[in-house]
Amino acid sequence: MVNNRRSDFFKISSRCTVTAYLQTLLLFTVWTIVVSLPLVDAGTPTTPTGPALEREARDAFNHAEYNQVLKLWQSLPPETASSKPLVHLAFQSSLKLGRPEEALTFYQRLVPTDRPDDPALLRPLALGFLTSHVRDQQEYVRVEAYTTLAELGLAETQAVLEDGLFDGSVLVRTRAADAIGKAGLAGKSGPLRRALNDAMPAVRIAAMNALSEANVTDIMPYLIEVARTDDGPESVFASAALYRLGKQDMLIDITGAATLPDPDVRMAALGILGRLKRASSLSVLSQAVYDPEPSVRAFAAGALGDFGHTGGVGPLTHALGDENARVRAVAATSLGRLGIRENHPLLRALTRDASMQVRASAVEGLLRLGDVSAVALAADLAKHPDPSIRAAAAHTLSATSDKQAVTILETLLQDQQPQPRLAAVKALGKSGAPVTALLKKGLQDTDVAIRLAAAGSLLQHLRRPTSASKAR
Repeated sequence: MVNNRRSDFFKISSRCTVTAYLQTLLLFTVWTIVVSLPLVDAGTPTTPTGPALEREARDAFNHAEYNQVLKLWQSLPPETASSKPLVHLAFQSSLKLGRPEEALTFYQRLVPTDRPDDPALLRPLALGFLTSHVRDQQEYVRVEAYTTLAELGLAETQAVLEDGLFDGSVLVRTRAADAIGKAGLAGKSGPLRRALNDAMPAVRIAAMNALSEANVTDIMPYLIEVARTDDGPESVFASAALYRLGKQDMLIDITGAATLPDPDVRMAALGILGRLKRASSLSVLSQAVYDPEPSVRAFAAGALGDFGHTGGVGPLTHALGDENARVRAVAATSLGRLGIRENHPLLRALTRDASMQVRASAVEGLLRLGDVSAVALAADLAKHPDPSIRAAAAHTLSATSDKQAVTILETLLQDQQPQPRLAAVKALGKSGAPVTALLKKGLQDTDVAIRLAAAGSLLQHLRRPTSASKAR
């Protein structure tokens, strides 16, 4: 009996020992698993985002390792709220790499839509859109970039502008020469002087204009030779350049060219006379609206608008009845540019013209006279099935900053065709209304030329004294 109890005791004791051993083994296994796990502080990302990472990014940026800066930013988990200094470095690196579309996404992180824009960031961003596409493979993109730079005239872009003088496109080279002149760089630009020997007359003419406007007198022998030997428009522009450099007698040659047999020469002379605004030229411009060539008559109407004298009302009124729609359209715009309110009935009558383009020009003329009721006419044109008419409507609205005009342009920014969208972003650039938010949307357009135009319009707004306070 005793032996049986002892046997049972040993059995129970043995089972307890095994159980204790198994429990110990289990606890040891669990502990091994636990201690092998990485220590993670709740709520702290595993990727370092503190001062150490910012210092690494700053060091990479200072060593011009811009791709490395972007790699550091991209290494962050999507849910990680990266620091502003790091985002700012990524923004600057994208611009350095010529990737403004990517920089725009960083700008939107730095400056949310509910906060005022930062001109110190927005300006280089907009400029980056232009300078990053001056060597685009597509000619029309390069032309748009240089056209916009020519309108802006920024001295800081000298290297880019001079580079454009070596482009394979004559349009790009011409616009680059224009831009150098408008940026006030002509007097110290060696490449622009060499452009006087360009193979294409348009480039040589642009170089002559820019250099003479900068009062570069040592090109006078070259100009005299061109004026003496050339029998085309180039000789007229050479005479104009000489006139700007002090040879007042050249006005006689320019005036005489306005009646020469070659229509191109006559147009060149009329355009120059309109810009020179010499009182003796008014009669020549007035007579030219009767020229047998429609293109010359249109040039004369435009030159009278440039001339800006009340004496141009009579010939422009005659041009409003021209059989050619282009002549009527230019005359309507020029009448508006004269700013004479008595011309209001003439322009109102033209809003019922058979040509929609003429109607658009009449609307522009009315807006230039301060008639904001003409915005309603522009709204009708903005709904026309022809995209060129919708684009013309957008162009007319550049003559006013009326709120309704901005609303129409905002609608045209969403047009399915690029032509109206391009005209809309350019019109917004001339508006005095706070339209920065709309232009930032233009930076995201699917058409690169429209993105460039939007960038140019942004730069126009940012250099106005009130832009910074109005930008949103």
